[in-house]
Parts: sequence; structure tokens; C-alpha cells
Amino acid sequence: MAFIWNFVERIADVVFRFCFRRIGKEYTEESRSTLIQFVKFGIVGVSNTAISYVIYTLSLLGMRTFGIFRSIDYIFSQVVAFMLSVLWSFYWNNKKVFVVKEGESRSIWKALLKTYVSYSFTGLFLNSILLIFWVRVLHISEFIAPIINLLVSVPLNFIINKLWAFKTDNNQK
Repeated sequence: MAFIWNFVERIADVVFRFCFRRIGKEYTEESRSTLIQFVKFGIVGVSNTAISYVIYTLSLLGMRTFGIFRSIDYIFSQVVAFMLSVLWSFYWNNKKVFVVKEGESRSIWKALLKTYVSYSFTGLFLNSILLIFWVRVLHISEFIAPIINLLVSVPLNFIINKLWAFKTDNNQK
């Protein structure tokens, strides 16, 4: 698994170095670090989105098969997908994206709680409101609506996670 992360980091580094050279900007260690972190966050986000969508779809199909929560089955499916996919996202973001460096510390439970709070806003509250809007107002399929939500929630999630949920104790001064 480390090989894959290192390979992605090297490829991204080459691409960013080339782009910076083309636009005449200095490619500093700080810009490199932030951009690589963004790429890794994007990879975790793509995997998280796939996991969430699979869970959402299986849950929705299961509820429709058994006739459970008929008028709100897609909302219930959203909640189930949210709970499980946030755990997935937290694990990988903590392990590969927002890594604690030497001399820094982070409470894992506090970070997990903050992750659930931040994703609750974007992934549960905002996405649920948008889901209702897409499905009931615009009559978009319950299977397509969660994909549309990504255009709003992904950028917000990166900012909230980077600046708040995974902030280390040394950065809070």
C-alpha cells in the first residue's frame, strides 16, 4: 500500500513541478506539501465517495426490497452511508493525509469527533437538504442526487478537515 501512495506522490510532484515551471512560479517545499496533501485528500475522497455510494445504493435497494421506510428510504440510506463512510474517511485521512509530524500531537478521539461534526454539517445536514431538493423539487433520481451533492460538499470538507478537524496541537497556538 505504501508503494501506491509513494507512486502517486511522485507523479503528482512531477506534474506540479512542471506546472510551476511553466507559469514561472517557485515550487517551494510548503507549496509541494500542501498540493501533495490535497492530492491525497482527493484520493481518500474518491474512495470515500465510492464506499458511500455503494452503501447508500445497497441500503436503498434493501429498504425498497423489504418495504421499509417507504417515503424516506433514501434519507435513511443517506444516514447509513454517512455513518460508515465517515469512519472510512477518518481512518485514511488520519493515516495518510493529515499525518501527525514529529513534535506534534493529536487526540484521536477529539479528531474523530471533529470529523463527525464537520461531516455532519456537509455530509449529513447539507447533503440531506440538497438531496430533498434534488429529489422532491427537481425530480432528479435518488440514485443521481448524491453524486450532484459532491460539487458542494467536497471542497467544504477539505477546508474544514484541514483547518479544524485534523489540526494538531502545535498548530492551535
